[in-house]
Amino acid sequence: MPNRLAASTSPYLLQHADNPVDWQEWGPEAFAEAHERDVPVLLSVGYAACHWCHVMAHESFEDEATAAVMNELFVCVKVDREERPDVDAIYMEATQAMTGHGGWPMTAFLTPDAEPVYCGTYFPNAPRHGMPSFGMVLDAVSAAWRERRDEVRTAGRRVVEQLSTPRSYGEPAPLDAELLDRAAAVLGRTYDDQAGGFEAGGPKFPPSMVLEFLLRHRARTGDAAALRMVEHTCERMARGGLYDQLAGGFARYSVDGQWVVPHFEKMLYDNALLLSAYLHLWRETGSPLARRIAAETADFLLADLRTPEGGFASALDADTDGVEGLTYAWTPEQLRAALGDSDGAYAAALLEVTETGTFEHGSSVLQLLADPADPQRWHSVRSRLLAARVQRLQPGRDDKVVTAWNGLAIAALAEAGGLLEEPSYAAAAVAAADLLLRLHLVEGRLRRTSRDGAVGAHAGVLEDYADLAHGLLVLHQTDGSPRWLEAARTLLDVVREHFAVPDGGFYDTADDAEALLRRPQDPTDGPVPAGAAAAAGAFLTFAALTASAEHREIAEQALSTYGGLLGRAPRAAGWAAAVGEALLAGPLEVAVSGPDLADLAAVARRTTSPGAVVVVGSPDAPGVPLLAGRTAVGGQAAAYVCRGFVCERPITDLAELRGRLRTTFTDGGTLGAPVTA
Repeated sequence: MPNRLAASTSPYLLQHADNPVDWQEWGPEAFAEAHERDVPVLLSVGYAACHWCHVMAHESFEDEATAAVMNELFVCVKVDREERPDVDAIYMEATQAMTGHGGWPMTAFLTPDAEPVYCGTYFPNAPRHGMPSFGMVLDAVSAAWRERRDEVRTAGRRVVEQLSTPRSYGEPAPLDAELLDRAAAVLGRTYDDQAGGFEAGGPKFPPSMVLEFLLRHRARTGDAAALRMVEHTCERMARGGLYDQLAGGFARYSVDGQWVVPHFEKMLYDNALLLSAYLHLWRETGSPLARRIAAETADFLLADLRTPEGGFASALDADTDGVEGLTYAWTPEQLRAALGDSDGAYAAALLEVTETGTFEHGSSVLQLLADPADPQRWHSVRSRLLAARVQRLQPGRDDKVVTAWNGLAIAALAEAGGLLEEPSYAAAAVAAADLLLRLHLVEGRLRRTSRDGAVGAHAGVLEDYADLAHGLLVLHQTDGSPRWLEAARTLLDVVREHFAVPDGGFYDTADDAEALLRRPQDPTDGPVPAGAAAAAGAFLTFAALTASAEHREIAEQALSTYGGLLGRAPRAAGWAAAVGEALLAGPLEVAVSGPDLADLAAVARRTTSPGAVVVVGSPDAPGVPLLAGRTAVGGQAAAYVCRGFVCERPITDLAELRGRLRTTFTDGGTLGAPVTA
């Protein structure tokens, strides 16, 4: 019999709707029931693509005997961390404080007043590797609640007090050149010279935000070491098993330190951020590998994650039919069966598929450690292998549309459409933006998710507003439409009114959001940019596109709160550092107008000046401030290079524009004799 999750819009919660556990969603009703029954709350947090969430579900939540104990002793609450990042953030902090580590599934035992008293992550169904069994934990927590109630409540209040004390990241300080130079130097000292990335061993996560910072730092300073770290890391990730060599797209992380064996789920946010990183690396270096990976990643987004409504699904599962990697791993025999003996042997040698295997049970994940000597043969083999793989069982898809992650995808695809001159990418970005503004924006406020065209009930958090605003501002630069600029303005107005901290920075939830144990405010990057850093970037970009001193000041104040964190732990603040580089650069503003402007526009869009904005179109276009009054010159298309809406003389020559954009902010950032347009 279905439990109380059957009506949920979350694919993760629906995975548990037929559990014998009497799950219910987070809400006042659950805690009222806990008070009435005088039992603790068992909070289980995970997400649909999570491998160990599936393991714990199969071992414990689908077991009738375990479920009976859970139902008798606790009120059981399931939370999709992707729908409720605020709830996840609070109790993950408690879990990390109690255990020294975190992860999902997260298991937290709470008083009926929502105070955490015991937390952990995955618990096995039998004692293993020094971990107690889940049944042992259930019995111990319940016994403590019955027999040592005052002690348990006191412990819970202490945890709440600890959570309520704001973390200190040092005194606010401007993000000046010295601080950003020091952050790059610290990253250099922690860099893995052998395998790339910034973890010495496994697991290894794509450092997307740090890569963007280092590329912008290179553009400002010419730092060869910064570029080397980006090139090396990007090549190692793209050639290893982390990257899907057949269909494109990146897995969440590598379980080893060499990018070989992935944790197989593919997340929308990783692929959107990495699409941008590889696109920007290609723009900086002209690397054919970077261009190929950017295009293939964009193709993966459109082929595998796009929803019928025009948005982008959250993830592909780590497991297929309960087996991790079943879709993706190969043996030499399977290659021969799919390709024949000759091409099977060729593919095994090219893709590092061995008799002993690099994964499990003698199978291997596919790697492409060098470019094929015969591209035509490789193309044929790849197509045939992919066709064979499509016949296998496929991983499940978490098809909920998350506002923030779609904002990142909109930005990446819109920019890829312009830089790679691929209209389908930009069209997909437009369709996703239309969906979010039509469906997710309800009475002027964002909702976090939708699914199958139905919007969810949960309020958007800071990253939703910031990342969607970012995507809309990039889209405005791609097609010149003023509606994206105005929509971004509306979202940033909500951020100012409901999320801002009086002395600078932002909370992660709105001032009228559900009250939790505390109001979340985490400035650090996770797998996605911190909401505060993303908001600072959106405010700065908006200021560059509109000459709004007010929006620029908000960005500067928000970035100043990162001074201490960047000095101590730049890996945790890569996006803030990237936005800081844009602030130092101006950012550069480029307007291109007039007839036959495609060539000038292409050169302008290839600028690597940190955070530069480029708008192309008619000077008479209404609602596009950067183009206003910036006309053609002598009947020719012209480019205006500006900073703070103060521009140099217009440029009509491609070579001159290319040279000007290359030197503008590596020569100290000084514009020549300014003229106002």
